[in-house]
Amino acid sequence: MSLPPDPDLLSLNTATVRERWGLRQMIEGCARQHFRGISPWRDKLAEMGVKEAAKAIRDNGLTVTGLCRGGMFPAADRKGRQAAIDDNWRAIDAAATLGARCLVLVVGGLPPGSKDLAGARGMVRDGIGEALEHARSAGVPLAIEPLHPMYCADRACINTLAQALDLCDELDGSGGGALGVVVDAYHVWWDPLLRTQIERAGEKRLLAFHICDWLVPTTDLLSDRGMMGDGVIDLPLLRSWMEQAGYRGFHEVEILSARWWRRDPEEVLAACRMRHQTAC
Repeated sequence: MSLPPDPDLLSLNTATVRERWGLRQMIEGCARQHFRGISPWRDKLAEMGVKEAAKAIRDNGLTVTGLCRGGMFPAADRKGRQAAIDDNWRAIDAAATLGARCLVLVVGGLPPGSKDLAGARGMVRDGIGEALEHARSAGVPLAIEPLHPMYCADRACINTLAQALDLCDELDGSGGGALGVVVDAYHVWWDPLLRTQIERAGEKRLLAFHICDWLVPTTDLLSDRGMMGDGVIDLPLLRSWMEQAGYRGFHEVEILSARWWRRDPEEVLAACRMRHQTAC
């Protein structure tokens, strides 16, 4: 039986408590509940202000394990695609100010009215390529997050680690750490090639590890994620694959759940901390 994870590697993706707390409350809650990391979403970051948030995060001794999110590259026309690039540049600048370990890319799906999946994936490739040099200059690694295939049409047309790593190899063949992947348990646990692709990614490409659980039944594909231990994902096994591949980063709890959003955020964070030790 594997040992429990290091409690100092626990990070909060702020989507977990987004309905009842602002970013300052999230930062202070992490400090109270002994989380060492935090990953803000850009809407909450904009409400607080990037510089003010960066100071509060530093003052509370937290590491920014990622910024959510960039991406959303496909668009119906050139103007829309350029707007996406401009938005990603702004996200990179914000991530740099925060000292974030990566900018998470949810790459986008099909443009409205389109059925051209190959074309959408080409726009993703081109968009990441256009953002990559700015990210290198800012010192912000870009982390492609493959999403479950149920999101292929509207949120992310990159759905497996293999697809994400193919993009990394094409756009950043040196493997120098400017481009890598997020392994989100909710999105990739089902993949029969998951272990070999984690091994393929290795230490330099594995930029973030998101944890939650897959409930049976799942009543809403967006907002019914499970607390670790409440579902069917073998999280200790997945963590062992990450560690064997060289990952030594944080374990970032990201639970989009209407039922958990209704709970007192302080209780949610306490549950996350406990389940990190007992179910991961």
